[in-house]
Amino acid sequence: MTNTQPLRDTAHRIRDVLGRLEAEQDIWVATADAAGEPYLVPLAFLWDSPHLWLCTRIGNPTGRNLAGGGRVRLALGHTRDVVLLDGDVTVYTPEEVPTEVADAFHAKTGWDPRGSGPAYHWFRVRPTAVEAWHEEPELVGRHLMRDGVWAETP
Repeated sequence: MTNTQPLRDTAHRIRDVLGRLEAEQDIWVATADAAGEPYLVPLAFLWDSPHLWLCTRIGNPTGRNLAGGGRVRLALGHTRDVVLLDGDVTVYTPEEVPTEVADAFHAKTGWDPRGSGPAYHWFRVRPTAVEAWHEEPELVGRHLMRDGVWAETP
């Protein structure tokens, strides 16, 4: 299958990325442990511009890797409509997460981790790099954010 959509300019791609962050509920989360062993899982998320929030158990591989490494790669979409985000991670205990974030996460996903026990920690991701493209013709210009700065003002 070939994508027949017209090539998007930077502003259009940024709008599309922000729209997907608002609308989609799940994102692929790629982490690695101290030895470099990779781990990939889908998690529910909340986009609370300019941050993305995740919640998972601190004791599972993803939780340990997010807490220990401080960096993450996130992915939306399939191979013909890709969004990749790299980001810095800050860990929040269940007591530290802002109430408005937890409430918004619950409203968006239908799941309230606050009722799932103290093992669930929150992870705020500050995007540092964003790439987006529809197939090979859009590889040029795919870098929409570098060093935490959008290529254009969204």
